[in-house]
Amino acid sequence: MSVNTPSSSVPSGASRFQVHVVNESRGSAAAMSDSTDPPHYEETSFGDEAQNRLRISFRPGNQESYDNFIQNGDAAKTDTTFHAYDSHTNTYYLQTFGHNTMDAVPKIEYYRNTGSVSGPKVNRPSLLEIHEQLAKNVAVAPGSADRVANGDGMPGDEQAENKEEDTAGVVKFGWVKGVLVRCMLNIWGVMLFIRLSWIVGEAGIGLGVIIIGLSVVVTTLTGISMSAICTNGVVRGGGAYYLISRSLGPEFGGSIGLIFAFANAVAVAMYVVGFAETVVDLLKESDSMMVDPTNDIRIIGSITVVILLGISVAGMEWEAKAQVILLVILLIAIANFFIGTVIPSNNEKKSRGFFNYQASIFAENFGPSFTKGEGFFSVFAIFFPAATGILAGANISGDLEDPQDAIPRGTMLAIFITTVAYIGVAICVAACVVRDATGSINDTIVSGMNCNGSAACELGYDFSRCQHEPCQYGLMNNFQVMSMVSGFGPLITAGIFSATLSSALASLVSAPKVFQALCKDNIFKGLQFFAKGYGKNNEPLRGYLLTFVIAMAFILIAELNVIAPIISNFFLASYALINFSCFHASYAKSPGWRPAYGIYNMWVSLFGAILCCAVMFVINWWAAVITYVIELSLYIYVTYKKPDVNWGSSTQALSYVSALDNALELTTVEDHVKNFRPQCIVLTGGPMARPALLDITHAFTKNSGLCICCEVFVGPRKLCVKEMNSGMAKKQAWLIKNKIKAFYAAVAADYFRDGVRSLLQASGLGRMKPNTLVIGYKKNWRKAPLSEIENYVGILHDAFDFEIGVVIVRISQGFDISPVLQVQDELEKLEQERLALEAAIKDNESEEGKGGIRGLFKKAGKLNITKPAPKKDGNINTIQSMHVGEFNQKLVEASAQFKKKQGKGTIDVWWLFDDGGLTLLIPYILTLRKKWKDCKLRIYVGGKINRIEEEKISMASLLSKFRIKFADIHIIGDINIKPNKESWKVFEELIEPYRLHESHKDVTTAEKLKRESPWKITDAELEAVKEKSYRQVRLNELLQEHSRAANLIVLSLPVARKGSISDLLYMAWLEILTKNLPPVLLVRGNHKNVLTFYS
Repeated sequence: MSVNTPSSSVPSGASRFQVHVVNESRGSAAAMSDSTDPPHYEETSFGDEAQNRLRISFRPGNQESYDNFIQNGDAAKTDTTFHAYDSHTNTYYLQTFGHNTMDAVPKIEYYRNTGSVSGPKVNRPSLLEIHEQLAKNVAVAPGSADRVANGDGMPGDEQAENKEEDTAGVVKFGWVKGVLVRCMLNIWGVMLFIRLSWIVGEAGIGLGVIIIGLSVVVTTLTGISMSAICTNGVVRGGGAYYLISRSLGPEFGGSIGLIFAFANAVAVAMYVVGFAETVVDLLKESDSMMVDPTNDIRIIGSITVVILLGISVAGMEWEAKAQVILLVILLIAIANFFIGTVIPSNNEKKSRGFFNYQASIFAENFGPSFTKGEGFFSVFAIFFPAATGILAGANISGDLEDPQDAIPRGTMLAIFITTVAYIGVAICVAACVVRDATGSINDTIVSGMNCNGSAACELGYDFSRCQHEPCQYGLMNNFQVMSMVSGFGPLITAGIFSATLSSALASLVSAPKVFQALCKDNIFKGLQFFAKGYGKNNEPLRGYLLTFVIAMAFILIAELNVIAPIISNFFLASYALINFSCFHASYAKSPGWRPAYGIYNMWVSLFGAILCCAVMFVINWWAAVITYVIELSLYIYVTYKKPDVNWGSSTQALSYVSALDNALELTTVEDHVKNFRPQCIVLTGGPMARPALLDITHAFTKNSGLCICCEVFVGPRKLCVKEMNSGMAKKQAWLIKNKIKAFYAAVAADYFRDGVRSLLQASGLGRMKPNTLVIGYKKNWRKAPLSEIENYVGILHDAFDFEIGVVIVRISQGFDISPVLQVQDELEKLEQERLALEAAIKDNESEEGKGGIRGLFKKAGKLNITKPAPKKDGNINTIQSMHVGEFNQKLVEASAQFKKKQGKGTIDVWWLFDDGGLTLLIPYILTLRKKWKDCKLRIYVGGKINRIEEEKISMASLLSKFRIKFADIHIIGDINIKPNKESWKVFEELIEPYRLHESHKDVTTAEKLKRESPWKITDAELEAVKEKSYRQVRLNELLQEHSRAANLIVLSLPVARKGSISDLLYMAWLEILTKNLPPVLLVRGNHKNVLTFYS
């Protein structure tokens, strides 16, 4: 084995960055010693020339692999070839910077998503692999080097071949053909040729330029925001939908994506009808009508959309070629107009108002001259749709070579060029043509006539009668002014055809692309059918057909004046959300928001969003209302369905920032008793292991307090941490899936008590820290090892030491259903293997013998069908024949008892000791819940027999001040009397195995017994706390008498004084206190007020 090290012979253009796989074997040292050349170290000078800044060292024969590094920096690849060497240990490691290490240099492949179309994903060595001992953690099977190199287990050569196959024949466009051409064609619409002259006639040159400028401000701000979003990561197919959904999340993205795709589909009909109307006008002039104007529009429109569909389905390359041809025609038409303005006008054109460039006409047309019913905003509403179309390039983002570069560059340049053209045409036509003209060559000024002072009058024509009667020519009256002014009129008609057809073609392509991206994300489940693509370009043929059907439906209507404002508002809603997306992403201050396009400002983007919303109402207020209603309805629907996607949206980022700010703000406010709420640590282990414990806790913390499900992994640190990390996400996901508003937390510790102690001290954040520990009753304490009992009671002591309240919950069947879950898992695995095997056999049979039995094994291998390894104890056979219900049906039923609605009944609260009110607050919160609302509170308190009524009145007064409703109050005056003999005998039998009985021995023997069994209950201890023991037994008698039929018992938890009460005696107290009862909550607060009657 040889290790390459940098030498002085390395060219100056080289780098030290290299990664090799090196075998770890006993011969390594020998191989190293064989190398006679000592390692060389390069001097790094940051003042060198540019060519010396990047130094790449390579092995002999590999120089070619670095040749393209400088030319394409983002595609630069380090040498990551893995070499297989024979070794005895069958292990390998990487060689980075000439040193033996698992660490790898930064590479773009590490940051790709799985299945990325731009290249294979490579998995970097995990932290575990570089942190643990090499010999134990990088042992690999033959061929593992290839799997590490390529991330998914596919050898590099095969993956490269697959990538070539996938990309072969795929058509990708650059920024000119893909974005610039499309945007220019979409922005230059029919408005340029048949409405711009009227707009400048109404508003004048000054306000006309302002109208154009205001429209351009909206589109420019949107373009800037879109550019920022596009350059903040790789852009996939879907255009506006993709940009909005990945920025604001699926709720906004799904709602706007659906209406945006629909708007594009209807826009196809709008543009095609516009084209058909122009053709019908030509047919009228030549007296060649087929049926009647309406039906002729339908016929021509239907034929046109079929032809356009054929071009689109033929492929994006054909569609792009058609767009280029249409752009050329459009440019020639525009140039034809400008040439026509300088060609001297004849008498016919002068009679129609065209006099070439005249300063008097320019001055006359500079100010506005609104006709009846028109104003600035009405004219603006008519013009603004002409400025839309800036998303034409973004809508085919999936078909662009480099969307991050193409979309900003092409869109912004298209906005600039089209703006110059609009302003140029508006000024030129207004400087050449008067507002009103009669079209009669006889309306000339003759000698002796008084000139009315108009520009036409000064130029020898009298159009004064247009003030009293309608005229057919001039800027205000003739929509064909540009045809008249142009050098060759038919070219303007060709330009109109080009503008309408190109816009229709762009919309026909955009709608299916956006719709396909929306369907692929599966936000709307019923639309998954349209997600399928065909061919190398993944063409959405199903989407094309749907768009065709929608377009045909609206073409057959042939009246789009009502739907047109809604479509314009749909586009504006998209613009508004793009601007808002940019603002929102900036405002969220996420470190992931790093757009390469730096010419943006979040407040300008917000202004753009507000401006778009305002323009929506200016264009048509009722259409704006309809747009908002549809968008809000779709937003609510998607929010309700909660699609299973995570795109790292700015909504998530802002939620985090808001939560962090609120948590920090909360720390500045002192706690107040009125705002107290139980914030619980629940020792559930895995949350699915003890569902009943979690359910009862969630019942009084849901929507009101913090709930943390905690698990302690006890054992060797390495194994525990690995198990803990692997299950964190799964267990939190289980909580979310079951709609439990709780967090999951876990720690690894050498001892259970140490882990719980860590959780009690470190859980929570700021004011959101746990104040109550909820733990299940240790039902098996009599059979458990002494250490477990010591840990259990020790946890209660620790909680009291940290001034944390304690709730112990006991139910008859216990909480732990782990054995049931284990059986379920085993049965599910067996069932999955059986179904997979059946599917493989069925597939093999359907092939009618092709491949024979080898085909079956191949399919079985793909499905990972393996024979389960036999277990030594044979438990697997038992599990296979065991039904879950037969395992422990009572345990399963008990685990779900708090999920059910509790019928009419009572919650009996035995508030025996004042702990600050937690014993009363928890049952009160339970009665507010839907499942417990039919249960009434019955309050039991201790008192004197001769003062029962007085104490009952006093307690009722206290509860009324606390504003806690109760059904009844019981004063128990005989708590402190001795229990009956049978009950006391049960208690004595309970503690008998744990007693020391040292009083019956001599002093020496007694001392020896104490040293040998310090955990046992001594006679002295039992005698010292005999009254307390009596009380626990007596309380159980009272509970049996009064609360046996209660739905739930909430009881004051007795506290064991440290050093005075042994663990076993305390467990015996809890056992006898809660024996043979309904579900019991033993509660002890931290003796700080949690209730108050002050306002």
